[in-house]
Amino acid sequence: MTTGLQLALLGGALVGLGLSLIAWWLMPADPDPVDVVHRYSPEGVRARTADAGPAVQATTTPDRLGIWAIKRFPASWWGKTPTKELALLRIPVHRFYGKKVLYGITGLLIAPVLSYFFVALGWSIPILIPVVGSLLLAIGLFLTPDIDVRTDARHARAEFGRALGAYTDLVALERLGGSGSRQSMELAAEVGDSWVFQRIGEELARSRWSGLAPWDALNALSDELGLPELDDLADIMRLSKEGSQVYSNLRARSGALRSAMLNEELAKANATGERMSMPMSLLGVVFLAILVAPQLLRVMAGG
Repeated sequence: MTTGLQLALLGGALVGLGLSLIAWWLMPADPDPVDVVHRYSPEGVRARTADAGPAVQATTTPDRLGIWAIKRFPASWWGKTPTKELALLRIPVHRFYGKKVLYGITGLLIAPVLSYFFVALGWSIPILIPVVGSLLLAIGLFLTPDIDVRTDARHARAEFGRALGAYTDLVALERLGGSGSRQSMELAAEVGDSWVFQRIGEELARSRWSGLAPWDALNALSDELGLPELDDLADIMRLSKEGSQVYSNLRARSGALRSAMLNEELAKANATGERMSMPMSLLGVVFLAILVAPQLLRVMAGG
């Protein structure tokens, strides 16, 4: 009897896996045009080439699994890849895909394993429960890396905005001291030791060796990472080459960044305050009910 139950659970897991693969295969592809163009652009080719180097020598399970999945699964299976978020967090695409596959396989196995333990305890579980549970857990865990990457990227963009305000002030001070456009940007990037200053410094050093203007390099970095604030700084530095009042423009831009961050923090504080006021209101209602309840009970008893 136990062997039959084990075979039934194993069959349910295999059926769930087969149904999930069939549904995934029949799912219509809706690729993002921007993502497709980026993949076939020179920048996308260089990024894939750079990712392929360490991927060959990858030793972790997600890396190896991601390389295997990229070679065997069509691109339409992955849906919309958060390319900008991955570039911001410096997570290779193959590692991201490997985590998705690993999480999906884990979701397929959780429900049959739990069902086996429940059956071993004497519970009667229909075969439909592990099948449906495998499908739901596989889909949910397969989408978990996307949620994690977007959440981490949102925090990284907020941190980048705070550091960019300080970097803009440093560039303005360097320009006020008589430094040139490129020199002021490079010297300001050397002051900080956070990953934001290091990322900007790396891009400026790369532009120096490639012969690209520093503001064009920052524009490209802004497009790659999805950082419009960095694009504004690049535009200001481009105008500084034409003889505009760059110091005042940079100071105004840094002030605007700080004001935007302050307004965002105030909005979060107001939302938190509103959420805290709801329990206080409920406590007030409960307190009034406690005060009024004896009187109401006395009136009802007297009636």
